[in-house]
Amino acid sequence: MPHYKSLGSIPHKRHTQFKKPDGALYSEQLFSTEGFSNDYSLLYHTYPPTLIVKCDDPVDVSPEVVEEKMLKHRSLEGFNIKPEADFLQSRKAVLVNNDCHIVLASPQKSMTNYFYKNADADEMIFVHEGSGVVITCYGELTFGYGDYIVIPRGTIYQIHFNDDKNRLFIVESFHPIRYPKRYMSKYGQLMEHSPYCERDIRGPENLKTFDEKGDFVIKTKKKGLLYGIHYGTHPFDVIGWDGCCYPYIFSIHDFEPITGRVHQPPPVHQTFETDAFVVCSFVPRLYDYHPLSIPAPYNHSNIDSDELLYYVDGDFMSRKHVTRGMMTLHPAGIPHGPHPGALEKSIGAKETKELAVMIDTFRPLQLTKFAIEIENEGYVMSWAE
Repeated sequence: MPHYKSLGSIPHKRHTQFKKPDGALYSEQLFSTEGFSNDYSLLYHTYPPTLIVKCDDPVDVSPEVVEEKMLKHRSLEGFNIKPEADFLQSRKAVLVNNDCHIVLASPQKSMTNYFYKNADADEMIFVHEGSGVVITCYGELTFGYGDYIVIPRGTIYQIHFNDDKNRLFIVESFHPIRYPKRYMSKYGQLMEHSPYCERDIRGPENLKTFDEKGDFVIKTKKKGLLYGIHYGTHPFDVIGWDGCCYPYIFSIHDFEPITGRVHQPPPVHQTFETDAFVVCSFVPRLYDYHPLSIPAPYNHSNIDSDELLYYVDGDFMSRKHVTRGMMTLHPAGIPHGPHPGALEKSIGAKETKELAVMIDTFRPLQLTKFAIEIENEGYVMSWAE
């Protein structure tokens, strides 16, 4: 998915002897996706990455679905998710299906006494508020407002926040998160018409090798259970690595909008894709320049996908009463569009300052108990105002 990268010390040839100063071998690990049939990286550990010393009893962290089937527009107040100290406990799945979990989180403290690994899903963490650093065996990723942090499944990481005010919009994807195919050349380069390029992708830096023995717990999520697996050596004991499978960051502020004489369809905003959903970025842009253009979006029926919009910042001319962190869910099967008066109000406007993230899923989303707790009642009737 990302381009080739290498950090630290690695041997001249893969799968060959690579010795420490004392003559012992470093331990090579192949980290691959899709059964050795896609991207991979090779990591060189100070100790074998297999030294389990204890396993805790698993804890069930499966989302509690309370509304499995529905055909009604919904609105959620994302910032009504209450802050919690612990990173994992702060994560609240609000909308889910068999392809992805949409999670809101407001963690107050850094991860200091454990590490985390999602063994099921790639994670895309959008940073709405807060800043800090993601620490992995690949190196460090410094993040801030507007960053998409993409973490391949199976990656062990810690997040250290700079303060206690953090708001995260997280997508756990059970399908690999990729660049859209139409942006890619047949040899894997992002092409000229892509709204971003390789130089916009920030990979890990500042690789630090932790040569430590002790008791290191990696909280690992698998099939809805959270396992506490204790290892006898520090998971970030990597002396060097190379490959194309690693965590990276792309900032929504580096997404270049595509505009036209008339209103452009949602795919022009696409940022990432999977086999089961797409991710789009709505960013500040000039409006359409046809003399009779209507900048507000036309009514549309997303008949094959649920449309989830997460509002970040700015003015949204197509919708009333928008707040930061609000989420709107427009399910497949019924049309939606601008609120009454929005079309007329948009005529003559020159630009928008809106910032939002959209997830279009190809299978219906289900509401959890946390979604119901933060729902704006009566949203489905808001077009009658």
